[in-house]
Amino acid sequence: MQKHYVIGDIHGEYQTLLALIAKLPKNAKLIFVGDLIDRGSQSREVVAYIRKNGHQTVMGNHEVFMIKYGERFAQHLLADVNVDMNNTWIKNGGIKTLLSYGLLEKAEDSSYQIIKETEAIEQLQEDIEWMKKLPIYLELDAKHSSDKKVVVSHSNISKVWTIRNDKEKRKELISETLWTRDKGISNEIDIFNIYGHTPQKHGAEITDDFVNIDTGCCFYSIKDKRYGRLSAYCVESGEVIEVGKV
Repeated sequence: MQKHYVIGDIHGEYQTLLALIAKLPKNAKLIFVGDLIDRGSQSREVVAYIRKNGHQTVMGNHEVFMIKYGERFAQHLLADVNVDMNNTWIKNGGIKTLLSYGLLEKAEDSSYQIIKETEAIEQLQEDIEWMKKLPIYLELDAKHSSDKKVVVSHSNISKVWTIRNDKEKRKELISETLWTRDKGISNEIDIFNIYGHTPQKHGAEITDDFVNIDTGCCFYSIKDKRYGRLSAYCVESGEVIEVGKV
């Protein structure tokens, strides 16, 4: 039987992703909670891998950053207009993403030089167009022990689940699902929610109603060994598979 594995925030840690996948069944169905990019050094490779293999993923807030600021970066670069390097995306790891696309180069004085490389710009734009089509949440056709519907989102969707079909409240749905740090699901909401967004220091947080599978892949504290792991949750068995940052 094919099993479903939901993988936490990768943040450009491509080698760690490959190490995790090597521990999963070869026929595993992989689903991602978003935040594929930024902070780590191989965002371009992560996106390419997921696109090439047709894996399902929801949109994360870092994809929103890249759509907004990455698109503007590409447009300005092609038009030889001054490129804004002082924005939310750059300050939250976007600089590593642009480095992975070969559109930035670090100088000896630690400053960054912008590289106008047509092929790389086109790839960035193509990936952004792909990101624009990512869903805010996914309802999985998978059997969970709770018998509840399994819903994958970037962050906790429980507070806005009942308004998911209300077109007038679409902005509220998106905002909550991408950004909230709240957790927990009301007993009135009959879903099992698997999400990420808020890194868990010492491993995935698992309850009867939800799993936070973000274990801070791009972070690592040598002092107390917090974070620094990429984790996958098996929907059918409830097992968590994890690897340390490579």
